[in-house]
Amino acid sequence: MINRRSFIGKVAGLGAAIPLISTIPSVSKPTQNGKKPIILCSRGENWAEKVLTPGWEAFQNGKDILDAVEASARVTELDPNDASVGYGGLPNEDGVVQLDASFMDGRNHNCGSVGALENIKTPSSVARLVMERTDHIHLVGEGALRFAKAHGFPEENLLTDRSRRMWLRWKENLSDRDDRFPPEDGDYELEKRPTGTINILALDANGDLAGCTTTSGLFGKIPGRIGDSPIIGAGLYVDNEVGAAGATGRGEEILRTCGSFFVVEQMRAGKSPQEACEALCKRIIDINGGEKNVNFNDRLVAINKDGEVGCAAIRGREGREPSLSFMSEDGIRTIKGTYLIEVS
Repeated sequence: MINRRSFIGKVAGLGAAIPLISTIPSVSKPTQNGKKPIILCSRGENWAEKVLTPGWEAFQNGKDILDAVEASARVTELDPNDASVGYGGLPNEDGVVQLDASFMDGRNHNCGSVGALENIKTPSSVARLVMERTDHIHLVGEGALRFAKAHGFPEENLLTDRSRRMWLRWKENLSDRDDRFPPEDGDYELEKRPTGTINILALDANGDLAGCTTTSGLFGKIPGRIGDSPIIGAGLYVDNEVGAAGATGRGEEILRTCGSFFVVEQMRAGKSPQEACEALCKRIIDINGGEKNVNFNDRLVAINKDGEVGCAAIRGREGREPSLSFMSEDGIRTIKGTYLIEVS
């Protein structure tokens, strides 16, 4: 077999200190020595039970860690009421839903991903098949669709009435000089440009790690735009010797910092998952020239080999802190993370 590519290298220094706004202790330890299974998602308590239960049940039924990760990732992909992932996802500027996803197995560093995939509800499952059934890592566009169809995935319209109306409202308000008029009642007005991605990370009873990141990408994006989510080392990275990390938010910033790989390497150097997530947030601020130039947000979640978890964001405020949820033998728990810049 041909060995797959892997990432190597050193990360840059962190630069000058930035005050940290902390809402939780820096480390949470739900497991001991990585021998108790845990599955986590980058969503708060409103989604925790729904997303995590299928993955946890896969563990309880003796299934592989990849099955557990996929089972939880598919929950939001198949939910038409979640406008950020899969079916009902956020369309691009042409009103077409293009999905991105990545999958990685920490045991062997195998990985697979899809980008700009149309008409398939569960890109996480297709990304897993790219990992398991090809010697490639990344398939995009028409090629990704053909691959999915060859493996029995049905083509379906991903644009729900809700996501269509969100797109139409956005188009109608792009300019006051075009020929489009918004509805008088404003019944589908957008308060802000919506975003959304979900990370699933897991540690099994053997101490093995795996993860998945899935998204419909930036709402109103230029057709064909690929963010960080399907890029191994950016939106997702897993190393069985160290830990795993996933990213959400402005993908371009995660891409140019190799975000998830950076977080894992910070853990390799001795940082806790919480400290490692905070380190990337600080680095992104630094390379943008300081807080005054940061009008976007990124959020990281991570887990290490010992089952410690962490969550941090660049921006936040009281009541709107980043959070993650995880499920273990002790049940479901949601924790608030930290942020570096307070916004009003």
